[in-house]
Amino acid sequence: MKKKTMKVRELFSRLFPERQIYHRSGGTVRYFTISPSQQAILAAAVAAAVGWSLYATANLVFMPKQGVVASGQYEIDKYERWVQELRARDALSRSQLVERTEAFQEATVDFERRHQTLEVLLNTLQNGGELEAAALRGNDAPLLVNASIDEADRRQSRPSSSYQETNATNVGLRGQIGDIQREQQAFLDEVEEIAVDRAEQARGVLRLTAVGTNRIGNNNQEMGGPIVEFASLASGEFESPEEAAFAERVAQVAARMEEARYYEDVVSNLPLADPVGVTWRLTSNYGLRVDPFNKRPGWHNGIDIGAYWNAPITATGPGTVSFAGTKSGYGRMVEVDHGHGFKSRYAHLKRINVSRGDTIAIGDVVGAMGSTGRSTGPHLHYEVWFNNKPYDPVEFLKAGKHVH
Repeated sequence: MKKKTMKVRELFSRLFPERQIYHRSGGTVRYFTISPSQQAILAAAVAAAVGWSLYATANLVFMPKQGVVASGQYEIDKYERWVQELRARDALSRSQLVERTEAFQEATVDFERRHQTLEVLLNTLQNGGELEAAALRGNDAPLLVNASIDEADRRQSRPSSSYQETNATNVGLRGQIGDIQREQQAFLDEVEEIAVDRAEQARGVLRLTAVGTNRIGNNNQEMGGPIVEFASLASGEFESPEEAAFAERVAQVAARMEEARYYEDVVSNLPLADPVGVTWRLTSNYGLRVDPFNKRPGWHNGIDIGAYWNAPITATGPGTVSFAGTKSGYGRMVEVDHGHGFKSRYAHLKRINVSRGDTIAIGDVVGAMGSTGRSTGPHLHYEVWFNNKPYDPVEFLKAGKHVH
Protein backbone atom coordinates (compact mmCIF):
# COMPACT_ATOMS: atom_id res chain seq x y z
CA MET A 1 0.00 0.00 0.00
CA LYS A 2 2.86 2.37 0.87
CA LYS A 3 4.55 1.62 -2.46
CA LYS A 4 1.39 2.48 -4.34
CA THR A 5 1.03 5.68 -2.35
CA MET A 6 4.61 6.60 -3.13
CA LYS A 7 4.10 5.92 -6.83
CA VAL A 8 0.99 8.10 -6.89
CA ARG A 9 2.87 10.90 -5.17
CA GLU A 10 5.77 10.58 -7.60
CA LEU A 11 3.38 10.69 -10.58
CA PHE A 12 1.62 13.71 -9.08
CA SER A 13 4.96 15.45 -8.55
CA ARG A 14 6.03 14.81 -12.16
CA LEU A 15 2.72 16.04 -13.55
CA PHE A 16 2.41 19.08 -11.31
CA PRO A 17 5.86 20.22 -10.13
CA GLU A 18 6.11 23.51 -8.28
CA ARG A 19 6.41 26.27 -10.88
CA GLN A 20 7.53 29.86 -10.59
CA ILE A 21 6.41 32.56 -13.00
CA TYR A 22 8.71 35.59 -13.30
CA HIS A 23 7.30 38.98 -14.28
CA ARG A 24 9.43 42.00 -15.06
CA SER A 25 7.87 45.47 -15.15
CA GLY A 26 9.65 48.81 -15.02
CA GLY A 27 12.95 47.28 -13.96
CA THR A 28 11.31 45.32 -11.14
CA VAL A 29 11.30 41.53 -11.30
CA ARG A 30 8.61 39.67 -9.46
CA TYR A 31 7.76 36.00 -9.39
CA PHE A 32 4.74 33.95 -8.46
CA THR A 33 4.85 30.43 -7.16
CA ILE A 34 2.15 27.97 -8.26
CA SER A 35 1.95 24.99 -5.95
CA PRO A 36 1.16 21.44 -7.18
CA SER A 37 -2.27 21.52 -5.54
CA GLN A 38 -3.18 24.77 -7.30
CA GLN A 39 -2.06 23.30 -10.63
CA ALA A 40 -4.20 20.18 -10.02
CA ILE A 41 -7.26 22.30 -9.20
CA LEU A 42 -6.72 24.39 -12.36
CA ALA A 43 -6.35 21.23 -14.51
CA ALA A 44 -9.54 19.78 -13.04
CA ALA A 45 -11.41 23.03 -13.82
CA VAL A 46 -10.18 23.01 -17.43
CA ALA A 47 -11.19 19.35 -17.83
CA ALA A 48 -14.66 20.10 -16.43
CA ALA A 49 -15.08 23.04 -18.82
CA VAL A 50 -14.07 20.89 -21.82
CA GLY A 51 -16.40 18.09 -20.74
CA TRP A 52 -19.31 20.48 -20.34
CA SER A 53 -18.62 21.98 -23.78
CA LEU A 54 -18.68 18.52 -25.38
CA TYR A 55 -21.90 17.63 -23.57
CA ALA A 56 -23.59 20.90 -24.60
CA THR A 57 -22.48 20.42 -28.22
CA ALA A 58 -23.88 16.88 -28.29
CA ASN A 59 -27.20 18.13 -26.94
CA LEU A 60 -27.29 20.88 -29.55
CA VAL A 61 -26.66 18.41 -32.38
CA PHE A 62 -28.88 15.50 -31.35
CA MET A 63 -31.67 16.90 -29.20
CA PRO A 64 -33.46 18.88 -31.98
CA LYS A 65 -34.20 15.64 -33.84
CA GLN A 66 -35.83 14.21 -30.74
CA GLY A 67 -37.73 17.46 -30.33
CA VAL A 68 -39.09 17.20 -33.88
CA VAL A 69 -40.27 13.64 -33.26
CA ALA A 70 -41.89 14.65 -29.97
CA SER A 71 -43.53 17.66 -31.61
CA GLY A 72 -44.94 15.47 -34.41
CA GLN A 73 -46.34 12.99 -31.90
CA TYR A 74 -47.86 15.85 -29.91
CA GLU A 75 -49.63 17.12 -33.04
CA ILE A 76 -51.01 13.65 -33.80
CA ASP A 77 -52.23 13.24 -30.20
CA LYS A 78 -53.90 16.63 -30.42
CA TYR A 79 -55.73 15.64 -33.61
CA GLU A 80 -56.86 12.41 -32.01
CA ARG A 81 -58.35 14.35 -29.14
CA TRP A 82 -60.05 16.68 -31.60
CA VAL A 83 -61.60 13.81 -33.51
CA GLN A 84 -62.78 12.15 -30.28
CA GLU A 85 -64.33 15.40 -29.05
CA LEU A 86 -65.98 16.00 -32.41
CA ARG A 87 -67.48 12.51 -32.46
CA ALA A 88 -68.75 12.94 -28.91
CA ARG A 89 -70.43 16.22 -29.79
CA ASP A 90 -71.78 14.71 -32.98
CA ALA A 91 -73.32 11.83 -31.05
CA LEU A 92 -74.97 14.26 -28.63
CA SER A 93 -76.30 16.41 -31.46
CA ARG A 94 -77.60 13.36 -33.32
CA SER A 95 -79.61 12.07 -30.34
CA GLN A 96 -81.27 15.48 -29.95
CA LEU A 97 -81.84 16.14 -33.63
CA VAL A 98 -83.54 12.79 -34.22
CA GLU A 99 -86.17 13.74 -31.65
CA ARG A 100 -86.92 17.08 -33.28
CA THR A 101 -86.82 17.32 -37.06
CA GLU A 102 -85.86 15.34 -40.13
CA ALA A 103 -83.65 18.23 -41.25
CA PHE A 104 -81.50 17.87 -38.16
CA GLN A 105 -81.27 14.13 -38.82
CA GLU A 106 -79.90 14.79 -42.30
CA ALA A 107 -77.41 17.27 -40.85
CA THR A 108 -76.20 14.63 -38.41
CA VAL A 109 -75.60 12.15 -41.24
CA ASP A 110 -73.64 14.81 -43.07
CA PHE A 111 -71.48 15.39 -40.00
CA GLU A 112 -70.81 11.68 -39.74
CA ARG A 113 -69.56 11.59 -43.32
CA ARG A 114 -67.32 14.57 -42.65
CA HIS A 115 -65.91 12.98 -39.53
CA GLN A 116 -65.09 9.83 -41.50
CA THR A 117 -63.13 11.98 -43.93
CA LEU A 118 -61.33 13.80 -41.11
CA GLU A 119 -60.44 10.45 -39.52
CA VAL A 120 -58.94 9.28 -42.80
CA LEU A 121 -56.81 12.44 -42.97
CA LEU A 122 -55.69 11.84 -39.39
CA ASN A 123 -54.78 8.21 -40.17
CA THR A 124 -52.84 9.42 -43.19
CA LEU A 125 -50.71 11.64 -40.96
CA GLN A 126 -50.16 8.79 -38.49
CA ASN A 127 -49.04 6.46 -41.30
CA GLY A 128 -46.30 8.83 -42.39
CA GLY A 129 -48.30 10.86 -44.86
CA GLU A 130 -48.83 8.17 -47.49
CA LEU A 131 -52.06 9.01 -49.33
CA GLU A 132 -53.25 5.91 -51.16
CA ALA A 133 -55.29 5.98 -54.38
CA ALA A 134 -58.44 5.18 -52.42
CA ALA A 135 -57.54 6.88 -49.18
CA LEU A 136 -60.71 8.88 -48.50
CA ARG A 137 -63.52 6.35 -48.40
CA GLY A 138 -67.15 6.74 -47.29
CA ASN A 139 -70.29 4.69 -47.83
CA ASP A 140 -71.59 6.12 -51.11
CA ALA A 141 -70.52 6.41 -54.76
CA PRO A 142 -66.90 7.50 -55.46
CA LEU A 143 -65.62 10.46 -57.38
CA LEU A 144 -61.98 10.75 -58.46
CA VAL A 145 -60.38 14.08 -57.56
CA ASN A 146 -57.08 14.83 -59.32
CA ALA A 147 -54.94 16.11 -56.47
CA SER A 148 -52.10 17.49 -58.54
CA ILE A 149 -49.58 20.13 -57.51
CA ASP A 150 -51.20 22.69 -59.81
CA GLU A 151 -54.55 22.16 -58.09
CA ALA A 152 -53.28 23.22 -54.67
CA ASP A 153 -53.72 26.92 -54.01
CA ARG A 154 -51.04 29.22 -52.67
CA ARG A 155 -50.39 28.70 -49.00
CA GLN A 156 -52.65 30.96 -46.97
CA SER A 157 -55.00 30.93 -44.03
CA ARG A 158 -58.44 30.82 -45.62
CA PRO A 159 -61.35 29.72 -43.44
CA SER A 160 -64.28 29.02 -45.75
CA SER A 161 -66.98 31.68 -45.77
CA SER A 162 -69.67 29.01 -45.66
CA TYR A 163 -68.47 27.99 -42.22
CA GLN A 164 -68.51 31.47 -40.69
CA GLU A 165 -70.92 32.09 -37.87
CA THR A 166 -74.04 33.65 -39.40
CA ASN A 167 -75.76 34.64 -36.21
CA ALA A 168 -73.98 35.40 -32.98
CA THR A 169 -77.18 34.79 -31.05
CA ASN A 170 -77.52 31.13 -32.10
CA VAL A 171 -77.85 28.95 -29.01
CA GLY A 172 -78.66 25.34 -28.22
CA LEU A 173 -78.35 22.78 -30.99
CA ARG A 174 -77.77 25.37 -33.69
CA GLY A 175 -74.88 26.78 -31.71
CA GLN A 176 -73.39 23.30 -31.25
CA ILE A 177 -73.66 22.65 -34.98
CA GLY A 178 -71.82 25.90 -35.67
CA ASP A 179 -69.09 24.94 -33.20
CA ILE A 180 -68.63 21.53 -34.86
CA GLN A 181 -68.41 23.11 -38.31
CA ARG A 182 -65.76 25.58 -37.15
CA GLU A 183 -63.74 22.82 -35.46
CA GLN A 184 -63.88 20.73 -38.62
CA GLN A 185 -62.58 23.69 -40.59
CA ALA A 186 -59.83 24.29 -38.02
CA PHE A 187 -58.79 20.65 -38.28
CA LEU A 188 -58.52 20.88 -42.07
CA ASP A 189 -56.47 24.08 -41.75
CA GLU A 190 -54.05 22.35 -39.36
CA VAL A 191 -53.65 19.32 -41.64
CA GLU A 192 -52.99 21.59 -44.59
CA GLU A 193 -50.34 23.52 -42.65
CA ILE A 194 -48.51 20.29 -41.81
CA ALA A 195 -48.64 19.11 -45.43
CA VAL A 196 -47.36 22.47 -46.69
CA ASP A 197 -44.50 22.49 -44.16
CA ARG A 198 -43.41 19.00 -45.22
CA ALA A 199 -43.59 19.89 -48.91
CA GLU A 200 -41.52 23.05 -48.32
CA GLN A 201 -38.86 21.10 -46.45
CA ALA A 202 -38.56 18.64 -49.35
CA ARG A 203 -38.43 21.50 -51.85
CA GLY A 204 -35.63 23.08 -49.82
CA VAL A 205 -33.52 19.95 -50.21
CA LEU A 206 -34.18 19.92 -53.98
CA ARG A 207 -33.14 23.56 -54.24
CA LEU A 208 -29.83 22.74 -52.55
CA THR A 209 -29.05 20.17 -55.27
CA ALA A 210 -29.17 22.96 -57.91
CA VAL A 211 -31.82 20.97 -59.81
CA GLY A 212 -34.71 22.83 -58.18
CA THR A 213 -38.38 21.91 -58.10
CA ASN A 214 -39.52 23.50 -61.38
CA ARG A 215 -37.80 20.92 -63.59
CA ILE A 216 -39.14 18.04 -61.51
CA GLY A 217 -42.69 19.38 -61.40
CA ASN A 218 -42.77 19.91 -65.17
CA ASN A 219 -42.05 16.24 -65.73
CA ASN A 220 -44.85 15.05 -63.47
CA GLN A 221 -47.98 16.97 -64.35
CA GLU A 222 -50.31 14.00 -63.89
CA MET A 223 -49.77 12.76 -60.38
CA GLY A 224 -53.15 11.18 -59.65
CA GLY A 225 -54.90 11.69 -56.38
CA PRO A 226 -57.23 10.38 -53.69
CA ILE A 227 -60.85 9.34 -53.97
CA VAL A 228 -63.32 11.51 -52.06
CA GLU A 229 -66.73 9.93 -51.49
CA PHE A 230 -69.95 11.60 -50.38
CA ALA A 231 -73.59 11.21 -51.26
CA SER A 232 -74.35 12.57 -54.75
CA LEU A 233 -70.69 13.42 -55.43
CA ALA A 234 -70.55 11.01 -58.37
CA SER A 235 -72.99 13.17 -60.30
CA GLY A 236 -71.37 16.40 -59.18
CA GLU A 237 -74.50 17.50 -57.28
CA PHE A 238 -74.61 18.57 -53.65
CA GLU A 239 -77.51 18.70 -51.24
CA SER A 240 -76.42 22.05 -49.83
CA PRO A 241 -73.82 24.79 -50.44
CA GLU A 242 -72.15 23.81 -47.17
CA GLU A 243 -71.65 20.24 -48.40
CA ALA A 244 -70.19 21.46 -51.70
CA ALA A 245 -67.83 23.85 -49.86
CA PHE A 246 -66.70 21.12 -47.48
CA ALA A 247 -66.00 18.71 -50.36
CA GLU A 248 -64.00 21.38 -52.15
CA ARG A 249 -61.98 22.13 -49.01
CA VAL A 250 -61.20 18.44 -48.49
CA ALA A 251 -60.02 18.21 -52.10
CA GLN A 252 -57.69 21.17 -51.53
CA VAL A 253 -56.20 19.59 -48.39
CA ALA A 254 -55.85 16.24 -50.15
CA ALA A 255 -53.98 18.00 -52.96
CA ARG A 256 -51.58 19.47 -50.41
CA MET A 257 -51.02 16.07 -48.84
CA GLU A 258 -50.37 14.48 -52.23
CA GLU A 259 -47.93 17.28 -53.04
CA ALA A 260 -46.01 16.65 -49.81
CA ARG A 261 -46.02 12.88 -50.40
CA TYR A 262 -44.68 13.31 -53.92
CA TYR A 263 -41.78 15.61 -53.02
CA GLU A 264 -40.86 13.51 -49.98
CA ASP A 265 -40.77 10.44 -52.24
CA VAL A 266 -38.43 12.26 -54.65
CA VAL A 267 -36.09 13.34 -51.83
CA SER A 268 -36.05 9.85 -50.26
CA ASN A 269 -34.70 8.43 -53.54
CA LEU A 270 -32.17 11.14 -54.38
CA PRO A 271 -28.43 10.24 -54.46
CA LEU A 272 -27.47 12.31 -51.42
CA ALA A 273 -25.25 10.02 -49.31
CA ASP A 274 -21.48 9.54 -49.41
CA PRO A 275 -20.30 7.37 -52.35
CA VAL A 276 -17.38 5.87 -50.39
CA GLY A 277 -17.88 3.83 -47.24
CA VAL A 278 -14.67 5.05 -45.57
CA THR A 279 -12.97 8.38 -44.98
CA TRP A 280 -12.30 10.00 -48.36
CA ARG A 281 -10.95 13.19 -49.89
CA LEU A 282 -11.96 15.24 -52.93
CA THR A 283 -9.15 15.22 -55.50
CA SER A 284 -10.81 16.85 -58.52
CA ASN A 285 -13.88 19.08 -58.82
CA TYR A 286 -16.75 19.14 -61.29
CA GLY A 287 -16.47 21.40 -64.32
CA LEU A 288 -13.57 22.85 -66.29
CA ARG A 289 -10.13 21.52 -65.33
CA VAL A 290 -6.74 20.62 -66.81
CA ASP A 291 -6.89 17.09 -68.19
CA PRO A 292 -4.31 14.89 -66.42
CA PHE A 293 -3.39 13.10 -69.69
CA ASN A 294 -3.12 15.76 -72.40
CA LYS A 295 -2.56 18.72 -69.98
CA ARG A 296 -5.20 20.78 -71.77
CA PRO A 297 -8.38 22.36 -70.42
CA GLY A 298 -11.31 19.94 -70.51
CA TRP A 299 -14.74 19.43 -69.01
CA HIS A 300 -15.10 17.06 -66.05
CA ASN A 301 -18.63 15.62 -65.70
CA GLY A 302 -18.16 14.50 -62.11
CA ILE A 303 -15.82 14.61 -59.14
CA ASP A 304 -12.82 12.44 -58.26
CA ILE A 305 -12.61 10.95 -54.78
CA GLY A 306 -9.48 9.39 -53.33
CA ALA A 307 -9.14 6.81 -50.57
CA TYR A 308 -7.21 3.55 -51.10
CA TRP A 309 -7.24 0.36 -53.20
CA ASN A 310 -10.38 -1.77 -52.68
CA ALA A 311 -12.13 0.92 -50.61
CA PRO A 312 -15.88 0.13 -50.54
CA ILE A 313 -17.93 2.10 -53.06
CA THR A 314 -21.49 2.55 -51.76
CA ALA A 315 -24.79 3.55 -53.36
CA THR A 316 -25.68 7.16 -52.56
CA GLY A 317 -29.41 6.44 -52.78
CA PRO A 318 -31.89 3.61 -53.35
CA GLY A 319 -32.60 2.52 -56.89
CA THR A 320 -32.08 -0.06 -59.62
CA VAL A 321 -28.77 -0.92 -61.28
CA SER A 322 -29.15 0.20 -64.92
CA PHE A 323 -25.56 -0.62 -65.98
CA ALA A 324 -22.77 -2.77 -64.55
CA GLY A 325 -19.76 -3.43 -66.75
CA THR A 326 -16.96 -1.79 -68.72
CA LYS A 327 -17.47 1.54 -70.47
CA SER A 328 -14.98 3.46 -72.58
CA GLY A 329 -13.06 5.97 -70.48
CA TYR A 330 -14.87 4.91 -67.30
CA GLY A 331 -13.32 1.45 -66.98
CA ARG A 332 -15.45 -0.77 -64.75
CA MET A 333 -18.55 1.27 -63.97
CA VAL A 334 -21.89 0.94 -62.16
CA GLU A 335 -24.87 3.17 -62.95
CA VAL A 336 -27.87 3.35 -60.59
CA ASP A 337 -31.27 4.67 -61.65
CA HIS A 338 -32.94 6.43 -58.69
CA GLY A 339 -36.17 7.28 -60.52
CA HIS A 340 -37.66 10.70 -61.31
CA GLY A 341 -34.87 11.19 -63.89
CA PHE A 342 -31.93 10.90 -61.44
CA LYS A 343 -28.95 8.57 -61.98
CA SER A 344 -25.57 8.15 -60.30
CA ARG A 345 -22.38 6.67 -61.81
CA TYR A 346 -19.39 5.04 -60.09
CA ALA A 347 -16.36 4.58 -62.36
CA HIS A 348 -12.74 3.23 -62.40
CA LEU A 349 -13.80 0.35 -60.13
CA LYS A 350 -11.43 -2.53 -59.47
CA ARG A 351 -14.36 -4.86 -58.77
CA ILE A 352 -18.14 -4.75 -59.38
CA ASN A 353 -20.40 -6.34 -56.75
CA VAL A 354 -23.81 -5.89 -58.43
CA SER A 355 -25.52 -6.84 -61.67
CA ARG A 356 -27.86 -5.00 -63.99
CA GLY A 357 -31.44 -5.08 -62.71
CA ASP A 358 -30.48 -5.43 -59.04
CA THR A 359 -32.50 -3.39 -56.58
CA ILE A 360 -30.21 -1.71 -54.07
CA ALA A 361 -30.64 0.37 -50.95
CA ILE A 362 -28.71 3.39 -49.79
CA GLY A 363 -25.29 2.37 -48.48
CA ASP A 364 -25.13 -0.97 -50.34
CA VAL A 365 -21.63 -1.77 -51.62
CA VAL A 366 -21.63 -1.69 -55.44
CA GLY A 367 -17.90 -2.24 -55.98
CA ALA A 368 -14.34 -1.55 -54.87
CA MET A 369 -12.11 1.44 -55.62
CA GLY A 370 -9.61 0.87 -58.43
CA SER A 371 -7.94 2.53 -61.40
CA THR A 372 -9.49 0.94 -64.50
CA GLY A 373 -10.20 2.95 -67.63
CA ARG A 374 -8.80 6.42 -68.20
CA SER A 375 -7.27 6.82 -64.76
CA THR A 376 -3.90 7.81 -63.30
CA GLY A 377 -4.31 6.08 -59.95
CA PRO A 378 -6.80 4.49 -57.55
CA HIS A 379 -9.82 6.75 -57.09
CA LEU A 380 -13.58 6.94 -57.69
CA HIS A 381 -14.99 9.04 -60.50
CA TYR A 382 -18.53 9.90 -59.30
CA GLU A 383 -21.27 11.52 -61.40
CA VAL A 384 -24.91 12.56 -60.84
CA TRP A 385 -27.26 12.94 -63.81
CA PHE A 386 -30.77 14.36 -64.10
CA ASN A 387 -32.72 13.95 -67.33
CA ASN A 388 -29.53 12.99 -69.24
CA LYS A 389 -27.66 16.08 -68.03
CA PRO A 390 -24.75 15.98 -65.53
CA TYR A 391 -24.87 18.05 -62.35
CA ASP A 392 -22.26 18.87 -59.73
CA PRO A 393 -22.27 15.95 -57.25
CA VAL A 394 -20.88 18.21 -54.52
CA GLU A 395 -24.21 20.06 -54.41
CA PHE A 396 -26.00 16.74 -53.80
CA LEU A 397 -23.53 15.83 -51.04
CA LYS A 398 -24.16 19.20 -49.38
CA ALA A 399 -27.92 18.68 -49.59
CA GLY A 400 -27.48 15.23 -48.11
CA LYS A 401 -26.13 16.79 -44.91
CA HIS A 402 -29.70 17.98 -44.24
CA VAL A 403 -31.25 14.55 -44.90
CA HIS A 404 -28.89 11.79 -43.76
